[in-house]
Amino acid sequence: MKKLLVIGGVIVGLGIVAVLVLTFFLGSIVKTGVNNIAPKITQTKVTLAGATVSPLSGSGTLSGLVVGNPAGWSDNNICSLGSIHVSMRPFSVLGDHIVVNEVTIDAPEFNYETKVISSNVGDLLKNIQASTGGGKDSAGAPAAKDGKPLKFEVKKFVLKNGKVRLGAAGAGMTLPMPDITLNDLGTAEGGITAGQLAFAVMKSVTSSIISATTQAVGDIGKTTGAAAADSVKKAGSAIKGLFGGKP
Repeated sequence: MKKLLVIGGVIVGLGIVAVLVLTFFLGSIVKTGVNNIAPKITQTKVTLAGATVSPLSGSGTLSGLVVGNPAGWSDNNICSLGSIHVSMRPFSVLGDHIVVNEVTIDAPEFNYETKVISSNVGDLLKNIQASTGGGKDSAGAPAAKDGKPLKFEVKKFVLKNGKVRLGAAGAGMTLPMPDITLNDLGTAEGGITAGQLAFAVMKSVTSSIISATTQAVGDIGKTTGAAAADSVKKAGSAIKGLFGGKP
């Protein structure tokens, strides 16, 4: 009896160690994947400080995700996403069709810079669009074991309590962003590539940023002059052009 208890204890202990090792392993996979793949999609510097994923529940946290500005803009980061909570279908991260039940980004910060008819956000969106071939599969997309691109499906995406700092002409205004909720990204298609997912999310984020800054155009004109306000308007209109006038 005592021997069985000892054996049982050893098995439980090994099980706990296996779970801890696999949790670290999955977190390492996610971190490495983001740091290697994201820069190719955004054509900017992207760093993820850390990631933890539970293999049993599928829940995890990504911490310290920072995206740099596109070429031609300031040395500031375009956004800092802080802590991101993720709930995935357990073990799907090890397959070729990764199912994410929910992604929640709370209190992200964006830096929106404009000049004449362009903006750093618009240029980032163009980079993503170019890397995905305008929404088609990207040749540089992460691949599964069979060589085909990994597919992603996100049941629910939430971005809330976001802030955008408007840097047009040094205005430096900090504005609240409308919250974003997206459902069933990639569900109808049976999964989409990492680039297609990034474009779909960034398209909505860009619309939220434009919405926040458009409301502040009047105040910008009062504090920095009509030229700065006009620059914001033109930059917003240029971004809308990427979506056929509908951001």
